[in-house]
Amino acid sequence: MNNIPTPAISWRTFLRSTAAVAGTLALVAFSQAADPEVPDAERLKVEAALPSQAFAKPLKARKLLIFDLNVNYGGHASIRTANLAFTLMGKKTGAFETVVSHDPEVFRPESLRQFDAVFFNNTVGNCFTNAELRQSLVEFVYGGGGLMGVHGTTVGFTQWPGATEDWREFGLMIGARGANHRTNNEHVFIKLDDAAHPLNAPFAGQGFDYRSEFFRVHDPYSRNRLRVLFSIDTEKTDLTEGVPGRKLERADGDFALAWVRNYGRGRTFYCTIAHQPSVFWDAKMLEFYLAAAQFILGDLPAPTTPSGRLTPALAAQEKLGWRLGLDYMCNLDSLFALIDRAVPLGMLYLGACDVQRISGDLRKSFGLLLSEDELREVRFKLDSAGTRLLTYRLQQCPTNEANWRATFAFARKMGMEAIIADPPPEALPMLEKLCDEFQVCLALHDNAWAGPLRYGPAEVMKLCQGRSPRLGAAGDLRQWSRVGLPPLEAIRTLQKRLIVFLAHDLDGLSPDARDVPWGAGVARVHDCLQEIHRLKLRPVMFDLSYPPSDKTYTNDLARCVEFFNKASLDLAKGAKP
Repeated sequence: MNNIPTPAISWRTFLRSTAAVAGTLALVAFSQAADPEVPDAERLKVEAALPSQAFAKPLKARKLLIFDLNVNYGGHASIRTANLAFTLMGKKTGAFETVVSHDPEVFRPESLRQFDAVFFNNTVGNCFTNAELRQSLVEFVYGGGGLMGVHGTTVGFTQWPGATEDWREFGLMIGARGANHRTNNEHVFIKLDDAAHPLNAPFAGQGFDYRSEFFRVHDPYSRNRLRVLFSIDTEKTDLTEGVPGRKLERADGDFALAWVRNYGRGRTFYCTIAHQPSVFWDAKMLEFYLAAAQFILGDLPAPTTPSGRLTPALAAQEKLGWRLGLDYMCNLDSLFALIDRAVPLGMLYLGACDVQRISGDLRKSFGLLLSEDELREVRFKLDSAGTRLLTYRLQQCPTNEANWRATFAFARKMGMEAIIADPPPEALPMLEKLCDEFQVCLALHDNAWAGPLRYGPAEVMKLCQGRSPRLGAAGDLRQWSRVGLPPLEAIRTLQKRLIVFLAHDLDGLSPDARDVPWGAGVARVHDCLQEIHRLKLRPVMFDLSYPPSDKTYTNDLARCVEFFNKASLDLAKGAKP
């Protein structure tokens, strides 16, 4: 188990930062106290309970930061045991290595980038107030890092005692706030809300009973944001135990105990069962926490569609690995209006554009000129709707490497997975490097509506030969039809280079054919979906960018979604999970 020392800083840097971090410096001094050792008897129990192997082979060497600072609270006795258990578990299974710290300076971007995920281990109180460190953590998570919390983490970054909110966005990232509980040995029966979920595999589909201290959380908790793994079985549990006549903490009786979610591209996990040291020599709980760690680190794929939004069609799309997204079209919607349009359609994913204004009140385009406060507004709007951005369409490409780099950094920062653009072919060597550096795909697409395709399937395959798998095409059914290219042939040509699929159905095959709802035209949309499934392709997004009409637009969009949902249900019947 390694401990990160406080980084050395120059006197000039110290003077520049003193005003902003005066409170934090006191915490750093506290963090230098020696870690208490786990007694030998407890260590032996932990070692005996460790899982024997990882749930998934790591895609690369993984590094987990464990942060365990408490402020104005003595800290749970389980903290040191959890630190030990995770460290030994990662080492024994080969799944990850750990670094333990209680120094807020570890959240500097240059430090944080060495980690794949952060585990806030029972962190009660306002861990740090430095705005730069908080921004660094948000960008780490939203851009694709992992975040884990247990038990007291739901009151992390609150003013303790009293749990007065000090950082709203941390509550959104972790999924809930609050620490209401009964006795620390409460007996509850636990039901698996999602028995087939990969993180619940250790429980073999069976609920269980447990004694511990169970938090009843409150807002921003919502099943419209979170995929709940398990919760208190209120039919079997005596909710008046020890408190006869007490009013329930939640009127809806929804007492979730563990969940996962995406925050942007980030993977979040939380579980309240971590009060006693004994949790961390419970073999089943250690298996569960190993699965959770591999999820947040990025090695164990697991669905995160919010429980409250999960329909049979979305469950089928999870099984297929498909995501349908509503995209910007023809200056019709601001970004916020697009989000509002997606929700009643049951859509979770969106594509944005560089010329798209943010909202009626915020007329700026969605791009590099937005302030951090404005970007936070965007994150909060997306979160409130339970939606995510997947793609970023460029109407105008950057003209130099510095601007391209800034564009890729912006896409990653806002949690997007692919850029759709029409760059000059000679820029591809440089763009390939940026794709891999920022882990953002580039989907080549002709912006011109006339003339030959610069980025037709054959041309894309030639240009991408021997290059990063993050380079490919935004396959466009309308453009393929315009130049007389059979769509199934195009899909077979592109194969895994099909990064985004822009589905259109048309009322004819002429260059001036008009869009019609999917399945109502001649573009063979269903055949295309079948072929994509047969080839086991998983594009970043199936793009719904339907041209607006005055009277039928909303209904036409709904018909497209209904068509895609029905096709997904049919195709998933024969798909392997």
